[in-house]
Amino acid sequence: MLWLLGCAGVIAAGLEPVWSLAQKEKPLLIDTLKQLTAIESGSREVEELDKIAKLLVSRLQALGGKVEIIEATEADTVRLSDTPEKLGKMVKATFTGTGTRKILLMAHMDTVYPKGMAAGQPFKIDGDRVYGLGIADARGGIATILHTLAILKSMNYRDYGTLTVFINGDEEIGSPAARNHHTRLGVEHDAVMSFEGGGSPTDDRVRLATSGHALALLTVRGRASHAGSAPERGVNALEELAHQILQTRDLSDPKSGVKVNWTLARAGLVYNMIPPGAQATGDVRVARIADYDGIEQKLRERIKNKLLPDASVELVFERRFPPLEPKASSRALSAHAQSIYGEIGKKLNILMDSAGGFTDAANASLKTQSPVIEGFGLRGFGAHTTNAEYILMSSIEPRLYLATRMIMDISDGKAPLK
Repeated sequence: MLWLLGCAGVIAAGLEPVWSLAQKEKPLLIDTLKQLTAIESGSREVEELDKIAKLLVSRLQALGGKVEIIEATEADTVRLSDTPEKLGKMVKATFTGTGTRKILLMAHMDTVYPKGMAAGQPFKIDGDRVYGLGIADARGGIATILHTLAILKSMNYRDYGTLTVFINGDEEIGSPAARNHHTRLGVEHDAVMSFEGGGSPTDDRVRLATSGHALALLTVRGRASHAGSAPERGVNALEELAHQILQTRDLSDPKSGVKVNWTLARAGLVYNMIPPGAQATGDVRVARIADYDGIEQKLRERIKNKLLPDASVELVFERRFPPLEPKASSRALSAHAQSIYGEIGKKLNILMDSAGGFTDAANASLKTQSPVIEGFGLRGFGAHTTNAEYILMSSIEPRLYLATRMIMDISDGKAPLK
């Protein structure tokens, strides 16, 4: 009954064409997902990234956008410890309307999967679930953008000033090439809608907060020696590394959103040699930019306490993503999104706290007071898994409706931006 009342409200408001068009776009969107998931565009697979970029260029041009391919340049790239030499291209499309509002629609085309893994995640439909490689993170977001634009085109709706679509190919490796573009675009637009997944099977939501992400790279240098005949002449880097990991394992503070977890380690050269070197990587998450300084300082203080005086211990603290912190403008616009979702009898949850994940929305938000909202993509589950990533087919029409109506209300001045 609630659903029917919601739909009646849409019709009464004169907005029924949006819902009807969302229903018509559903099978087309599923076909788009099949196309996108067939391309294995891992962050380091430049040839595959070129394929999906060409597909996006063709689709966006057909929708009426002025499209450009942006190459990664050394001048604009922030190289991280694991940044590959070659990076994927970025696709930017501009749709010019008759109004004044400028809206940015964001997504990323890369996945975490190396080439060859598509065989284990074939595209398939099983009940309400649509499975595929990278379908939740973030093929579903790209498809939602494309078919939202198709709905606007079908309605001949052009009351926005500028709609900018920006899709990068390096999000899963820290967006070294795209991050500065995101920050500039965030400043240039009145509102930012980012299309990562829109919640889980049990949580229909958008997000105002994501975690900041850093890597703590701990390097220990000792001295090699024969493990059988002269172990006492060596300095065991592995023992020192173990000491350092153990004495820094209590730095997480769940109440403040700070999380420190050692996730990778390696040491030594051969089994019968005292290891001359060892290294560990720690995954660090923060909820506030200000928390970075505090956790880095604590790590540097802790590592001064060594088990083996002759060992050297070095820390590289690499800040890869800032956190997306909730701002007043984002809260106001997300409340409006809730009211739009209510038009179709559905409840939209607003996540105000970072849940551990990080996204490009944080870079777009870094230097602007305009609203930035994450999570306009499709609902799903299983991102970063080997055979269980899916989106909910039943989320397609509601999410298309939400994105389309948000663009319309922002353009028409009906949605708060402060």
